[in-house]
Amino acid sequence: MTDLFNEAELEHKVKGVYRDVAERPGGDFHFEMGRDLAEQLGYSPSDLDAIPVRAVESFAGVGYHFDLAALEEGDDVLDLGSGSGTDVFVAGIHVGESGSVTGLDMTEEQLEKARTLRDEADISNVRFEQGKIENLPFEDDSYDVVISNGVINLSPAKPRVFEEVSRVLRGDGRFAISDINSESEMPESIKADPDMWAACVGGACPTDYYTRHLEKLGFTDVTIRENPEYEFISEQAKNACEKYGIRSVSLLAHKA
Repeated sequence: MTDLFNEAELEHKVKGVYRDVAERPGGDFHFEMGRDLAEQLGYSPSDLDAIPVRAVESFAGVGYHFDLAALEEGDDVLDLGSGSGTDVFVAGIHVGESGSVTGLDMTEEQLEKARTLRDEADISNVRFEQGKIENLPFEDDSYDVVISNGVINLSPAKPRVFEEVSRVLRGDGRFAISDINSESEMPESIKADPDMWAACVGGACPTDYYTRHLEKLGFTDVTIRENPEYEFISEQAKNACEKYGIRSVSLLAHKA
């Protein structure tokens, strides 16, 4: 997959897009953002009211999976690609002071914004770390739940991501995500376009790609549902969606 372009070029492009998501959320993107999108996808208005407004303004998720994650008081949670922190802050509400939430992101501007918002709101049970989802900087068996929203499709090494998730999850841990999948493989013209990757289109894989790799790692009870509430807004992304069956899905899997 990555033979089509330089991975450093892809990383540069993705960081550029999500730097802009943090710093100018009112900008022109392939996707919707903000509170209206979050509520449309299923986020509770009361949860959104309880977290920093500036985190929600940079929300760029593709689905809702907190009902699947079924967070409990005391859970330790990891969010892959945490951005400006919306999902981390929401998770923090549900795990309480006896739990913890760690957000991981590779984009400095997103991390800076999320940390500033955490400190301003004096939220003590969340932290934000820099790193890549293909090489998690955490010990084995560190988390009860791993979540992610619209991020794994951006990785050119998805099997490695799933291996890392399995490594850091504790026994009987949950993996609950929303992501962009496709009905068929993307053509090389789409895969080779870093702009389409950064838009969450170029890296989309068929849904069974996820299930096959997770089951190979021993995950069980894999559940998938579509999120028809999510739509891209640029013509380029819309055309690719119609042609290749690109869609948002939410997934839950249990570590054996």
